[in-house]
Amino acid sequence: MMNENNENNEILTEGVTETPETSETPETPSSEPVAAKKERVGFLPTIHLTKRDGVPYWEAVLVRAIAILASLIVCAIITVVVTHDNPLSIYATIFKGAFGKGRGFVTLHEIAILLCVSLAVTPAFRMHFWNIGAEGQTLIGGLATALIMFSFHEKMSVGALAVLMLVAGVVAGAVWGVIPAIFKAQWNTNETLFTLMMNYVAIQLVEFFLKVADKSGSNVVGPRLLGDGLPNLFGVQYLLNIVVVAFLTIILYIYLRYSKHGYEISVVGESENTARYIGINVKKVVIRTMILSGALCGLAGFLIVGGASHSINRDIVGGRGFTAIMVSWLAKFNPLMMILTTLLLVFMGRGADEVSTVFGLNKSFSDIITGIILFFIIGCEFFIRYRVHIDRPEAKGKEEN
Repeated sequence: MMNENNENNEILTEGVTETPETSETPETPSSEPVAAKKERVGFLPTIHLTKRDGVPYWEAVLVRAIAILASLIVCAIITVVVTHDNPLSIYATIFKGAFGKGRGFVTLHEIAILLCVSLAVTPAFRMHFWNIGAEGQTLIGGLATALIMFSFHEKMSVGALAVLMLVAGVVAGAVWGVIPAIFKAQWNTNETLFTLMMNYVAIQLVEFFLKVADKSGSNVVGPRLLGDGLPNLFGVQYLLNIVVVAFLTIILYIYLRYSKHGYEISVVGESENTARYIGINVKKVVIRTMILSGALCGLAGFLIVGGASHSINRDIVGGRGFTAIMVSWLAKFNPLMMILTTLLLVFMGRGADEVSTVFGLNKSFSDIITGIILFFIIGCEFFIRYRVHIDRPEAKGKEEN
């Protein structure tokens, strides 16, 4: 029996290689302590971020002010390197370019138009409807205004023509804004792509009008065919546009902050499910808000064509529809704060153009300066939203010991 058992054991163990006693059984990764892992790979995070629950108003203003100051210093350094001139003279040139003799109202008008487009996209953005089509909505409003001017400037009184131009511009912008809103509300289409693509449709419609209205092949239809547009207020050019936008800013601030519609926009932006739970018709709010957004863009187009340039071409909006997105976002969708943001961007843009002209620099230099300022302004929002923590060196030493 003993021999039989020994033979069976030999059969069972045949082909099995014994592990020497000195060999260590490898541990599974999950059984290794976290601290041992960090020590083994030499890893210890020295910087980490935490999201701020809330930032005092004064602290947020201070961070933004420091960012603007830092951007101006960087711009001065770059400009000095390029021009080899005194930084003070450079800043004097920037100020002269924005508010020099005969330029004050032009700058204020640029601020007013950009502010108008920024106000237009704000209701949609507060609702988290990403309206990237402000450029096209403004352009189509300007096109409708130009069509009325082209057809009736010799047949109607100035007052009646102004009213008809206003209605045409606002309605055209509203229609251009409500189309993607309907598709979003009914079929949940992507509003970003939809509104963006409609910009190109608006551009092609303007191109078609230019070819029909002016057989000479010109890329601009000007006052010769459109007439003089809106009269000057108190004989001051651009004053009417500035007053209209100032009044609109106050009205929209009250609308968004204190009206029922403004409250519904905020709730839908926070959570559509919550909005439905408390009885808000989300589809109705989306469509209504985009009608408002498009109408305000159409108003901006009316002011550009009828109240300023008295002409129409494919580039007349000048990228304001996209710049307005930054203005609205940086101002936290607050119409009053947008005044300061718009002022800064227009001031630096016009000043940089003047620097380019005076010092004989490439026109792209102004875009570089504006880009640097935007980089600092946008970047400072990171420090407002997050707190940066740096681990103390002694903490690392203690863990290693």
